[in-house]
Amino acid sequence: MASAFISFSLLFISLWTADGFLEYSFSRCVFNSTELKDIEYIVSYYFNKVEDVGYSSSLGNFVGYTEPGLMYAESWNNDPSQLAQMRGEKERYCHHNIGIDYHAALSKSAMPYLRLRSVTPPGGKHVAMLVCSVFDFYPEHIKVFWLTDGQEVTSDVTSTDELADADWYYQIHSHLEYTPRSGEKISCVVEHASLKQPLVTDWDPSMPESERNKIAIGASGLILGLILSLAGFIYYKTKARGRILVPTN
Repeated sequence: MASAFISFSLLFISLWTADGFLEYSFSRCVFNSTELKDIEYIVSYYFNKVEDVGYSSSLGNFVGYTEPGLMYAESWNNDPSQLAQMRGEKERYCHHNIGIDYHAALSKSAMPYLRLRSVTPPGGKHVAMLVCSVFDFYPEHIKVFWLTDGQEVTSDVTSTDELADADWYYQIHSHLEYTPRSGEKISCVVEHASLKQPLVTDWDPSMPESERNKIAIGASGLILGLILSLAGFIYYKTKARGRILVPTN
């Protein structure tokens, strides 16, 4: 899994005077696995939005960035109990919460769905363009590529980056410019952690997408018409059976 970053915020705020001087600390964990050796615990202390002093588990001590921060760092680095407490936070705070997050979210995955369509190329040496759009996948890393008659296409292909949808899902779009040839088979292939095997979708050039949509709409209308006709016929027969015939002279 690609490197991950999670920030667990601890804000300690105290107003020193009526003028509103603000002091707070911000703790975070940087990690790329649940192993303790792959975790870094960082805490920063701020005064009025300026970082005075910070601690990093990779360094093992405090570092001052301002004149007061240098005094704090010197004092805390000479206090064995303070350093021991900070070293323990990496396991107590980071290791515990990262394990929960991996189980609850980061180890999960969502399968993508794919849409393959033809569009007008912007111009160039080819007269046709296909767009392979992949939606609603998680995690972010994904591979999208094209095959022509079973061989991977390495030229005339452009792709967007993985685009975040702001809901933990991603989308990506890959474009292939080509000159159609009789009998060729073009496929869009997706490889993702949620898939047991690659997702392969073949392009059907027999009919433009707009025509396929018209047929689908027409077929839906025909089916709806048949249903309404059948319902009307059943209603008519039901009413007819309920009539009483009166003979006339």
